[in-house]
Amino acid sequence: VQLQASGGGLVQPGGSLRLSCAASGSIFSIDALAWYRQAPGKQRELVARISNINTTNYADSVKGRFTISRDNAKNTVYLQMISLKPEDTAAYFCHAKVRVSFYLPIYDYWGQGTQVTVSS
Repeated sequence: VQLQASGGGLVQPGGSLRLSCAASGSIFSIDALAWYRQAPGKQRELVARISNINTTNYADSVKGRFTISRDNAKNTVYLQMISLKPEDTAAYFCHAKVRVSFYLPIYDYWGQGTQVTVSS
């Protein structure tokens, strides 16, 4: 299973970006999907998470500005980010809990990260 993240870039404060992360490979089902971020010198932190029944939760720092969604037909998770701030600058990683077979447990997979830089 591979996770391919895209959509990062350089944006001015107050701007918007939409991240995408597509899962591919031998996938039976995908449970929860999430976005994490890691700024230089800091620990990786959970940004947003969406369950297989579309229950969502967000870090307090992004509530009201970020929206996570998923397209199960495309095995893809999105992160719509608006009103971006310089403190949102980080490498953003997607994470998926995937079952590759009905008979096997759920495993964790990570994408390669996409850089988001918020600067004027």
